[in-house]
Amino acid sequence: MLDKSYLVPWGKRGSLSTDTEAAVLAELVHESTPLPAGVRRERFERSFAASVGSRHAISVNSGAVALQMAIRMLDLAPGDEVIATPQTHRATVQPLLDHDVQVRFCDIDPTTLNLDPAALESLITPRTRALLLVHYGGCPAEMDTVMALARRHGFLVLEDCVHALGARYRGRSPGSLADLATFSLRNAKSGTALGEGGLITCDRDDWAERLHRLRAPDRDTRTVHPQPAGLPGTSYAMPLQRGCVRRPGSDATMPEGVAALGQAQLAGVETAVARRRALAGRLDEVLARYPFLTPQSAPAHSVHAYHLYTCLADHQELRDRLVLALDRRGVEIQLRYFPQHLLPQWRHRGHLRGECPVAERSWFEQHLNLPCHPMLTHHQQDYLIEALDGALAELNGGAPAPAGVPATACGPR
Repeated sequence: MLDKSYLVPWGKRGSLSTDTEAAVLAELVHESTPLPAGVRRERFERSFAASVGSRHAISVNSGAVALQMAIRMLDLAPGDEVIATPQTHRATVQPLLDHDVQVRFCDIDPTTLNLDPAALESLITPRTRALLLVHYGGCPAEMDTVMALARRHGFLVLEDCVHALGARYRGRSPGSLADLATFSLRNAKSGTALGEGGLITCDRDDWAERLHRLRAPDRDTRTVHPQPAGLPGTSYAMPLQRGCVRRPGSDATMPEGVAALGQAQLAGVETAVARRRALAGRLDEVLARYPFLTPQSAPAHSVHAYHLYTCLADHQELRDRLVLALDRRGVEIQLRYFPQHLLPQWRHRGHLRGECPVAERSWFEQHLNLPCHPMLTHHQQDYLIEALDGALAELNGGAPAPAGVPATACGPR
């Protein structure tokens, strides 16, 4: 499957390219302002913070670095406990391996695929220091319940918003719903800039100051003494300067080109997400005729961003047959993500199968993702709908299910 060309490929870019972006980069290349000056970076940070409703946005050079730095703000100590979702990319929880903490994975809700608040409360102990969650696929997590538990028990919440740009939860944007949040600008996201970049959002001034210090060394340049006479290419009056670093940093500053493109793309996020939602609506209509395949759904008070379009089959044989049927029709399918607690690095720390049964059943028996991204042409979208309907009809015994008429579930349970 990996070496073939697909009629409907998986999304390699998540945002729409425009002439405006090309003009922004051309302007940046030809102007005389030093690129590290940070004028565009600061403008992008202000605009991004305003767009998600957060007091601060600190840009860095990747989403992974954003997560690493945000976790530093949690001030984890040896023996602390951190609760995390298993239904995420490994980058969300990977930084915790650098800390001497106990990670407790919380099972997911079978409908939203987000961390299940009902399962969360039983994992909280007096040593619980923080919670890491994602808005899986762009479906907002149930943040009111989560934050009420956090405030009652005194732990911090970090939301990984890598999928959630353009989503809404009770009218608010992810990135402003918890204590702090992270975003990625990597290729497939709704804002891609130059393919890499990240942001951290928070409301606390002290965290913002610490994050600025972590992002880059704090240098102090002072005049030491006049330049000695006789050196070539200098005048006697030119001072000799010596730089010293007052505080070390990671030098993870976002490049000006990434910030300039990120600024240009902010206005187009809603358009890109609207295209995802429109295609998701068409996919929903097909699935509604075949109840043995159910889409991930967001609660009525939330708006899904559809970074991923995820659906769940009734059982594994059906899921596997559907993947193969779509692949034969030229539709690229991916499965995201393998349960984190079962990866080798977490098994080494004592995590076992059976720890998160809902997440495990979802991955091993039910889960698949259909292409849903703004780079698909109208022709490709039409073909995807036709291919999906045809594949499901094939699994339904060869008979398509008319609109409004339920199909029978096929195969063994």
